[in-house]
Amino acid sequence: MSTLTTPAVPTRFAQAFATIVAAAARLARRFAEAWRHRHDAAVLASLDDRMLADLGLSRTDLNDALSEPLWRDPTALLARRHGERRRSRRAGHSAIAVMIRQHAAPSIVPGAEAFSFPPGDPPARLTL
Repeated sequence: MSTLTTPAVPTRFAQAFATIVAAAARLARRFAEAWRHRHDAAVLASLDDRMLADLGLSRTDLNDALSEPLWRDPTALLARRHGERRRSRRAGHSAIAVMIRQHAAPSIVPGAEAFSFPPGDPPARLTL
């Protein structure tokens, strides 16, 4: 009986082939992901301007995102623009709240100091 002492496929060839297959699988995955992101951006482009404004986006944002090169994710640009608007809106709201507090009219409800008496002048007692 004879036994083989050498592998049927050389190990270098097997490693190179596995590396090429893994790279091709990564490339195919990236292509499918880019295709899905482009499709999502195209669906957003089908919305009218009012609906885009409800999402915090504008038509210009979509045009900018879809003009990116094919290997870049257009939805990443849209998410970044949405986040920028959200942060600026929150900062604007807090600035408005500070301005309102600074320029608010005085309260018409008397505070606790309105009901205190001077130390040398006790309140008169009511007698019936």
